[in-house]
Amino acid sequence: MSDLEGGLREFRLDVAQAELDDLSGRLGRVRWPDQLPGVGWAYGIPLDEVRGLVDYWRLRYDWRAAEERLNAWPQFTTLIDGANVHFAHVRSPEPDATPLLMTHGWPGSFVEFLRVAGPLSDPRAHGGDPADAFHLVLPHIPGFALSGPTVEAGWEFKRVARAFGVLMERLGYEAYGVQGGDWGAAVSRELGRIRPECVVGVHLNLLPGGGVTEEPSADELAALSPGERERTVASWERYRSWTRERQGYADIQATRPQTLAYGLNDSPVGLLAWIGEKFAEWSDPRCPIDRDQLLTNVMLYWLTGTAGSAARIYYERAHADYAGRPPEVSRTPTALADFPRDNFVPLRHVAERTNRIVRWTSYERGGHFPAMEVPELLVGDVREFFRLLRP
Repeated sequence: MSDLEGGLREFRLDVAQAELDDLSGRLGRVRWPDQLPGVGWAYGIPLDEVRGLVDYWRLRYDWRAAEERLNAWPQFTTLIDGANVHFAHVRSPEPDATPLLMTHGWPGSFVEFLRVAGPLSDPRAHGGDPADAFHLVLPHIPGFALSGPTVEAGWEFKRVARAFGVLMERLGYEAYGVQGGDWGAAVSRELGRIRPECVVGVHLNLLPGGGVTEEPSADELAALSPGERERTVASWERYRSWTRERQGYADIQATRPQTLAYGLNDSPVGLLAWIGEKFAEWSDPRCPIDRDQLLTNVMLYWLTGTAGSAARIYYERAHADYAGRPPEVSRTPTALADFPRDNFVPLRHVAERTNRIVRWTSYERGGHFPAMEVPELLVGDVREFFRLLRP
């Protein structure tokens, strides 16, 4: 790595072969758990599912090819508020491109954006309109993957948003868009809220606080249009199912991330199961996620030892002074790309209480990871939204 002006250091992936040999050895010595017969996914990710992924990881997955592909992106690190921030900076060949900060979530990384970076940054080369080009900034949240572990408490999403505002300043961007899902949605929305003079638009594929967490009354439902009434009932049912069957991982990470970290940091198979379950359950089975892309994402957590520090963002949010409060009002133009297999059903009448919604598009395919599942839909939606905001 070398220092650049403005506190940036060039970064390039170059994993020592000894680390890859150690991983291969661990994968070959795994102690498999038992499993009850005929239970499917009810108790968690099934044994045969993980066995298949581990066999592929050990025998066929090519980290060096993934490393080369990621190194095609110019990458840097910089110190902000005491934390290391790693990011890729994919500048468009179009000089008037719109700067766009895209933020991943958990259990993701900037690997999520491998299939959308080209079409967004260079639409001319992908059959698109060059006027839709973006200069992409793809950071890792402090504590995640190549940003490395955080070294002090308090890195909740609002602090991350402030840090990413500083990052965009350092890159010389005075006006830019933001995009994200999962934690990236919380960060993006907050950045648009605190820096409306800089953020021209907020594009989300998950809307923080956009659903219902209490059973709607008959009076509330009666006041809605038939379509919104149906979505409200669906939102409540999805939320109830989530809290009953799928929230356990978040409760653990919000209360005992350190205890969890020992297993995830020591066992690559444990890490794969913890992360792989979410990619399987939160995605649309009609749009399968590429195994190599999934494993590259897992590799970044493994090689950096950041499974535990990434989990801490749940703890920090749960113990922040704003925990439990509704979202603060954002006046920045906001778009939602609503994908049917995401974890929650967003509601426009709820979203408009605290967001300036200017575009809302519901799709028939896709889930929690649209950049990996339906990249063409996400790219199209991002392009359409920012067209609306051009002078």
